[in-house]
Amino acid sequence: MVVVYDDASGAIAARLWWLLRWLGHEQVAVLDGGLDAWQANGLPLETTAPTWRAARYSPATVHDEWVVTSDELPQRIESGALLLDARSAERFRGIEEPIDPIAGHVPGAKNLPFTATLTPAGIMLEPRRLRDDLTSVLDGHDITDVIAMCGSGVTACHLLLALRAAGLGDGRLYAGSWSEWIRTSDREIATGLD
Repeated sequence: MVVVYDDASGAIAARLWWLLRWLGHEQVAVLDGGLDAWQANGLPLETTAPTWRAARYSPATVHDEWVVTSDELPQRIESGALLLDARSAERFRGIEEPIDPIAGHVPGAKNLPFTATLTPAGIMLEPRRLRDDLTSVLDGHDITDVIAMCGSGVTACHLLLALRAAGLGDGRLYAGSWSEWIRTSDREIATGLD
């Protein structure tokens, strides 16, 4: 069993959760609320670095079907897939872009900031609430037609974690996300809400 955590409410740890599962390692979990929640509950911390022995890992399965490429993305959207962008509303609308040189979003995407799946304290919403909220956003789409993206494919994994925690199953990841989409000048860019 692997438990991953970060100090960002699981936003970064979810990427490792996804990567391990993508490689066929199902026994993985994200510490809800991360290091902040751990410390808020008065749980102990180690301050010495552990010693690790080298090991070799061979993936049992690689779930290539969980990944969508930038070449596939337009056709999937045109065929009815739901592309969820996990970035903030300001980044999605093209109002601000603190990381990439171009602001905006992939045409046809819908904005669902990953923070919408968290409480103000950075804890994942309880499963029933997540299921209700996410089912509303999915608007009848089959989970296999749901693709998550963000700026660089990290917080998109948090949306995929939320879908799984809600009992809705495994969506797909556009791993290159916005940083990859804007690398080619012939790809369309949208701004605003649509």
